[in-house]
Amino acid sequence: MVAKIEKTEAEWREQLSEQEFEVCRLKGTEPAFTGEYFDCKEPGVYGCKCCGSELFRSDAKFDSGTGWPSFVEPTESDAVTVVDDTSHGMHRTEVMCASCGAHLGHVFPDGPAPSGMRYCINSVSIDLTSKE
Repeated sequence: MVAKIEKTEAEWREQLSEQEFEVCRLKGTEPAFTGEYFDCKEPGVYGCKCCGSELFRSDAKFDSGTGWPSFVEPTESDAVTVVDDTSHGMHRTEVMCASCGAHLGHVFPDGPAPSGMRYCINSVSIDLTSKE
């Protein structure tokens, strides 16, 4: 079971930059090809910007050509939660941090093996802890 982290909107605003708050707490999206990690090749673990929970490993990352960091799977099946998203006139599956509910991005069934999934994640919602 994942421990739940709850903070008030004011606490999140104090902790996060304006862009981080917009994406992580208000379900925004950073522009494609602008995020820090879309073409990053460094080995390590990507954690949630809001709470630090481990979400994705660099060995699960692939170049999807979409302009956002893309992963075939999370570190653990319970690291993220998914919900239906019908905003913006389309049907997608939203990906959120299971610990704090931060919006991370969306998942699509068009990724490579082994999962066939593409977790399309906003760079601003994650931090990389490098392995040297």
